[in-house]
Amino acid sequence: MNRLAQTALLFLLGATLLHAGTTDLYLRYVKEGLRPLVLLAGAVLITTAAATLWYDRRSPHAHDHHHEPRVSWLLTLPVLALILVAPPALGSYSAAHTGTALTKPLGFPALPTGEAPLRLAVADYAGRAIYDGGRSLRDRELKITGFITLDRTGTPYLVRMGLNCCAADAQPVKIALTGDVPPVLRPDTWLEVTGRYTPRRTKDPVNNGPIPYLQVTTARPVPTPHDPYDETWNA
Repeated sequence: MNRLAQTALLFLLGATLLHAGTTDLYLRYVKEGLRPLVLLAGAVLITTAAATLWYDRRSPHAHDHHHEPRVSWLLTLPVLALILVAPPALGSYSAAHTGTALTKPLGFPALPTGEAPLRLAVADYAGRAIYDGGRSLRDRELKITGFITLDRTGTPYLVRMGLNCCAADAQPVKIALTGDVPPVLRPDTWLEVTGRYTPRRTKDPVNNGPIPYLQVTTARPVPTPHDPYDETWNA
């Protein structure tokens, strides 16, 4: 791989990062708050490629005539894959094989009053149900959105994957469903569930972590959200 090819690869990678950062593609890889860093990285790579090309044209004798092994062209494959094949967000398979990552929050802010049903994140409901005894959830109609995963016995869980940084460290938080649950649920189906707190609990079959139940009153399929990962992640 000569200098010109290396420069082209830098430009291609930078352009790919800018494309990901200006669309929703980056959400498949990193959390939403990292968009500025993705855009900055793309801009830096494009600037570096342009500066390298300018330097080579100004200094013809500075060209590197040393040829790298042809296998180095394999470095282009991850870039092309990023452009051509956008992977889906992590879903039921990852959730079913990873134990719930619920951790005790530092505190429980007061919930809005008068809002019915009250919309909560999966991690917020699970944390309050397990570590606050559901005190702020009792007698409240709740609405929670997540995707479905099933354990080996067919028990359905409502799940959101949370990110500390990027998809590589994604971990699930799970809510077990009881009550008026649809009779047929397919893994990876996104549901908007309305229901009420119940003190019933179970343990994750993967790591024995605590999982609260939600008493379902209604459930309806919904499209995959703009950000499929849980924005309220606090692991």
